[in-house]
Amino acid sequence: MKTLEHTFKQIKDIFGNSTDIKTRIITIGDKQLGYVFLDSVCSGDKISDFLMKSTFRFSSENLYQELLNKLANNNILKLKTLQEVIDILPNGFTCVLSSDSKEWIAVETKGMIDRGVNEASGEAIIRGPKDSFTENYMINLGLIRKRIKDPNLWISELLLGRRTQTKVAITYLRDVVPKKRIQKIEKRLREITIDGILDSGYIREYLVENKHTVFPQMVSTERPDLACQALLEGKIIIMVENSPIVLICPGVFIDFFHSPEDFYQKNWNVNFARIIRFFSFLITLLLPAFYVAITTFNPEMIPDELLFSIVKQRSNVPFPTFFEVLILMLAFEILRETDIRMPQTMGTAISVVGGLILGDAAVSAGIVSPISIIVIAMTSICGLLFSDVDMINGLRVWRFLFLISGSVLGVIGIVIMGLLFITNLCSTRFLGIPYMTTIAPFNLEDSKDSIIKVPTPKITKRPTFLTKRNRYRQKEETHEKD
Repeated sequence: MKTLEHTFKQIKDIFGNSTDIKTRIITIGDKQLGYVFLDSVCSGDKISDFLMKSTFRFSSENLYQELLNKLANNNILKLKTLQEVIDILPNGFTCVLSSDSKEWIAVETKGMIDRGVNEASGEAIIRGPKDSFTENYMINLGLIRKRIKDPNLWISELLLGRRTQTKVAITYLRDVVPKKRIQKIEKRLREITIDGILDSGYIREYLVENKHTVFPQMVSTERPDLACQALLEGKIIIMVENSPIVLICPGVFIDFFHSPEDFYQKNWNVNFARIIRFFSFLITLLLPAFYVAITTFNPEMIPDELLFSIVKQRSNVPFPTFFEVLILMLAFEILRETDIRMPQTMGTAISVVGGLILGDAAVSAGIVSPISIIVIAMTSICGLLFSDVDMINGLRVWRFLFLISGSVLGVIGIVIMGLLFITNLCSTRFLGIPYMTTIAPFNLEDSKDSIIKVPTPKITKRPTFLTKRNRYRQKEETHEKD
C-alpha cells in the first residue's frame, strides 16, 4: 500500500504544487490519518472545528469506520479512486484517507465565497419580492424551493465543461412539462463539449434551433419570482453554477412585453402599460426609417405646415437626411455602450451630459436639424422600456435594417422590410413552439395573457402551446343558484 506522503505528493503534482493545495497527516494510535483540501474554496473553521477536533476522539482500531459513522457533517461521500478525489476537491470538499483503508472519505467544508442575496440590479422592482439570484448554485435552488414546495418540482443536474465541470440544473414541474421536451433539452446540453461554462449565456446558442433571428428565444432573469411564474405556467428553468442569470425556455415573442409585476397589479393598469410597450416597440423600430422615407421620397404624406417647418430647419444642414439620422443613431449607440461599460457612479452622468452637449453643439453647428434630434431621442426613449439585453440588441439590428430600406425605397422599402421582419419572426421555432404563438397562430384561450390581460381569476388554464397535461392552475368559478 502506498504511504500517505506518496499519495499526497501525487495530488500536489497533479495540481502543479499550487499554493492553495494543503495537506496534513496526523497519528492516531498506530495509524495515520491524512487530510487534503484546497484552501481557496474551503472554510478553515469548518476543517478545524468540525473535522479535525472530531477525529482526535476516535480510536485506532477501525479508523475508517469511525470516520464514516461519527463525523458530524451532513454531506459525506465515499471515493474509491484518486481521480474522484481530484474532481471533488475544487467543489469545497476535504478528502480524508486513513492508513487502514484504500477508500477516501470526502467531507463538505465549503467556504462562503459568494455574495449574499441582494436586490436585482438589472431589473427594476416596483412591487414584489426584492431578492434575486446569486452566483451560489444551492442558494438559487433554495430561492425556487422556498416558493414552490411541490414535490413535483424536479431538478435534473448535469456537469458541463471539460475543465470547469460546471453544474447545470434543469428545473421543471414533472406533472406539467412534456417529458419529450425535457429529453430534448438534456440531449442538446450533453452535446456541449467546450472547455468551460462560465455563465448561462454560454449554453444559450447550443439550445436554440433557429440561429437566423437576432431576437432572444429564451428569457434571461435574475428574479426568482419571474422564474417561479414561468415554472407554474409549464416552462423550464435552466440554472448554471456561478451565474446569477437564469434562463427561461421556451421564450416567445410576447413574453418580452410582460413584467413579473403584471400579476401584482390591477389588470387595467397592466393593460395600459403593455399597450404602451407595444407602441414603443413599433416607434423605436420604425420611427427613424419612416422619418427618412417621408422626407426623402414621400413628402406628400406630410402636412404642408409641418413640411415647411422641416424644410426650414434643414436649410443649413449639408448632409442628406439618411446620413444625418445615421450619425445621430450611431452617436446614441456609442453613448449607450459608454454608459454600460463605465463605473456605475459616473456612467449615467457622462451619457446624459454627453448627449445634451453633443446634441446642442450639433444643432448649433448646422450638422443636424432639431427635428432629427427629436426623432432619435423619441426612438431611444421608447427603446429603454425593454430591459432584456438581447431584445434591445435585436431591436438595434432591425432598426438599422429598416433605416437602410427606407432610405433606398422610401415607404415601399419599409413595407418590404416589414414583410421580411414578420416572416423571420413567424418562421422561428424553439422546442417546436412557434415564436409568435398566441398571435400567429392565434389562440383565443392563450391570448388571455398576451398584449391584453384579463383579470387573474379568469386565467384558469396553462397555455396550450406549453402543455396539454394538468392544465388547470386554479378552479374555475362556480355560481350556485339560490
